[in-house]
Amino acid sequence: MRVEIWSDIACPWCYIGKARFQAGLAAFAHRADVEVVHRSFELDPAAPPATDVPVLDMLATKYGVSRAQAEAMEARVAEAAAGEGLGYRSDRIHGNTFDLHRLLHLAKAHGVQDALLTALYRANFAEARHLADPAVLTDLAQAAGLPAEEVARVLADPEAYAEDVRADERAAAELGATGVPFFVIDRRYGVSGAQPVDVFRQALERAHADGAVQVLAADDADTCGDGGCAVPRD
Repeated sequence: MRVEIWSDIACPWCYIGKARFQAGLAAFAHRADVEVVHRSFELDPAAPPATDVPVLDMLATKYGVSRAQAEAMEARVAEAAAGEGLGYRSDRIHGNTFDLHRLLHLAKAHGVQDALLTALYRANFAEARHLADPAVLTDLAQAAGLPAEEVARVLADPEAYAEDVRADERAAAELGATGVPFFVIDRRYGVSGAQPVDVFRQALERAHADGAVQVLAADDADTCGDGGCAVPRD
């Protein structure tokens, strides 16, 4: 069984959803037979490659709210992250994630994709590190098990793995994914959003048992899309 997960490193619900999915997978009896592949999805492909725009400023501008309201929105997402044992800081920087996705494809080729994605999420959301800094990316990639010379090569060549990223994004569009995280089991069973742990476990069990093509996508699913990220209700 293969589970493909479309996500973006800038998406807080992808960060939270990954933790919930992993917990659901851990509770699935046939977890040893599951291959997990992470796919690229850019929430803001027009963002500049290097920026110093604080996330709170971006949110205030995007939603037309005050700084205090943006802080309240982030506080509710932070509470959801804490519920999964995840760190969450709101003093991080908003920027383009294309290079991060290219590095994740390099990591896939070396069999350390999940390790790098976990490191990128932690660096962004729990540590508020500047992921537009090549030195930061190189440190994270090497710690995840990538050769330094290959990391340097990919970062220096904007076309390295670029088509792989675009292919993932085309596949997402073909599957009808308009927001992330988006989970697809064997290209026949979908789960949209950072659903509760039991939903992921049940989806894996049902896909294993009957092979039916179904999509789980609650109206209030926790996702990020072109219009922004869902915020937990009070």
